[in-house]
Amino acid sequence: MAISSATDGTSRPRVARRTVRCFLVFALHLPLFGFGSIEGLLAPGKDLWPRWMANNPASTAHIDHAAWSAFLEKYLVAGDINQLRYASVTTEDRQRLDSYIDGLAALPISQYNRSEQFAYWINLYNAATVRLVLDHYPVHSIRDINISPGLLASGPWDKDLIAVEGERLTLNDIEHRILRPIWNDPRLHYVLNCAARGCPNLLPRAFTADDANRLLDQAARVFINTRAVHIKHGKLIVSSIYDWFTEDFGGSEAGVLEHLRRYAMPPLATELANFQKIDGVDYDWRLNDADQR
Repeated sequence: MAISSATDGTSRPRVARRTVRCFLVFALHLPLFGFGSIEGLLAPGKDLWPRWMANNPASTAHIDHAAWSAFLEKYLVAGDINQLRYASVTTEDRQRLDSYIDGLAALPISQYNRSEQFAYWINLYNAATVRLVLDHYPVHSIRDINISPGLLASGPWDKDLIAVEGERLTLNDIEHRILRPIWNDPRLHYVLNCAARGCPNLLPRAFTADDANRLLDQAARVFINTRAVHIKHGKLIVSSIYDWFTEDFGGSEAGVLEHLRRYAMPPLATELANFQKIDGVDYDWRLNDADQR
């Protein structure tokens, strides 16, 4: 969910593309905020890491995510915005979280079928993000965890956090180089959580391969009908996610509107019928902390 540098065919950041983008922004005089903004231009695109295409369609092995579900059941506070009680996580539960993440990292994930891989990467991303916040807690925003390497980088998304099958991975690697380009499903954005209040909710339990489509559709409907869209003074304001990742939502402003209408329910569906353009975007980067006001 973060703006960061692009990458090449390995796991290393490639700064050149981002530098070129910056020059294009100023040349085209794009707005700083709003739909089609500088932020949207600088957001990571899909950049497939072919090494992670490997899978075994014949595999019937299942990955156990019960530990992640148990952690969420204990510390997630459900609401319009699902929030975590970071300050309440015990040493023992932190150790269990570490063991869960380390166990996932130790798996030969390339030997699993595509459905199990899908759930694996989603749960690994979300659990690793929670662990990252716990490592630096207390913070007001995940963007305050400024540990990414490189002059142009910011936040934690380009920092190597975990090794899978001998490859060092960042959160951006998992989202933009594995999940987005391999599965090409815009609903991914509704089940990946970046620990911000503006982000779609952290799921209340682990994502599962057997229930993937239902969970994806449910997450899309919840976000779109509660927090993704706001109509203020006759203007349509949407989450910045649709600006950052327009290519995943039809590749245009019209594509984003079509996507929103697909999941909108009354009364939002009726209201969206009156709009042919998006007037602005917003996003709340405050930490999804149940104890933080």
